[in-house]
Amino acid sequence: MEFKKNMNEEDMKKFLEDFKKADLEAKMDMWFYALDQGSIWEELIAEMSNIATMDQLKQGKPLKQLEE
Repeated sequence: MEFKKNMNEEDMKKFLEDFKKADLEAKMDMWFYALDQGSIWEELIAEMSNIATMDQLKQGKPLKQLEE
């Protein structure tokens, strides 16, 4: 399965330039778009963590702790 990066560095620069030039309504649309993208990834990462934890438990492996 292939995953495409949502935005590369050039895309981010263009998005911010467009944001600077946009009227208030367009700025609000762009703001909510960015917030939605963040929430989608937060939910996805949390679910991936849950799946990985359950897989480790099913295999009887000790849970790996994050090193500080």
